[in-house]
Amino acid sequence: MEQELPINNSNKKTGNILAYFNNNKKLLISLLSAFLILILSYFLFLEFQKKKRIEISNKFNKIIISYENKKNTTLIKKELIELVLSKDKTYAPLSLYFLIDNSLIKSKNKINELFDLLIENNSLDKEVKNLIIYKKALYNSEFVSENILITQLKPLINSKSIWKSHALYLLGEYFYYKKEKKKSKEFFEQIVNLENANLEIKNEAKKRILRDFSE
Repeated sequence: MEQELPINNSNKKTGNILAYFNNNKKLLISLLSAFLILILSYFLFLEFQKKKRIEISNKFNKIIISYENKKNTTLIKKELIELVLSKDKTYAPLSLYFLIDNSLIKSKNKINELFDLLIENNSLDKEVKNLIIYKKALYNSEFVSENILITQLKPLINSKSIWKSHALYLLGEYFYYKKEKKKSKEFFEQIVNLENANLEIKNEAKKRILRDFSE
């Protein structure tokens, strides 16, 4: 009799499990269906994103070819702005740089508006966003006040970004051009003392200090 107890207990547990499944069949089927739909939606989203990026890549390349063939620059400008507005993490910044490098947009306000749009894009990698911040400051350095320029570069100056040394060098050049040598030297010295400074930028800063600030 004692030997039959484990079998009876096992049968009882199996019966309880079957009863649980029978009583909650609809709920379990709904949960399983929801899980499968979620997985399917995720893979469909990845496929959609992949196709979308290919389309954007093809569009960007066609625009560049059209520009090289001296086609309608008004249309080219419009299409490049559309790519910037797409917020694609690769081709949105490239499109803005192309617009600037080829002087397709004359309005400084419009350029800064597009820069801000990219900087506010949270899908961008941190250092890509830092590069855009630097490029915005570089673009504005010829016509903004020192307070505005420093404000624009502050996120880099107060960080450990790989673009920090570039930002400091830009400020060093900016104040040297304004004949404020004391301020200029301070920024070049910060680069020399920076642990993770770009090696080329650091060497150039050392040269500038020896050449332009030696007593």
